[in-house]
Amino acid sequence: MNFCDRCSSMMRTEGDTWVCRSCGNEEPRDSQAEAAMTTQDGQRDDGAPAVADATQDATETMQEPCPADDCDSDRANYEMIPKPGGSYEVRLFTCVECGHKWRDS
Repeated sequence: MNFCDRCSSMMRTEGDTWVCRSCGNEEPRDSQAEAAMTTQDGQRDDGAPAVADATQDATETMQEPCPADDCDSDRANYEMIPKPGGSYEVRLFTCVECGHKWRDS
């Protein structure tokens, strides 16, 4: 994967050239630099991330319709958890009737 020096967008390959998807900037490909890039095969697998349980310590409920097909509940427990990197939070819901779990989209 390569990023454009002009606009920082991700580039794609076309033959022996990297082409920017956004601004059209072209750069020659460097086979030695590409060989040094880490591939998915060379990455470490730390396993699946831990899944938060929205019912644990959940005391707040709100009116939120359950998306489960067989449930007509309009109340859910919710919990705010930070996204990895801490840039913002995600709200996790758990239906008070059927226990179905989903996140705020």
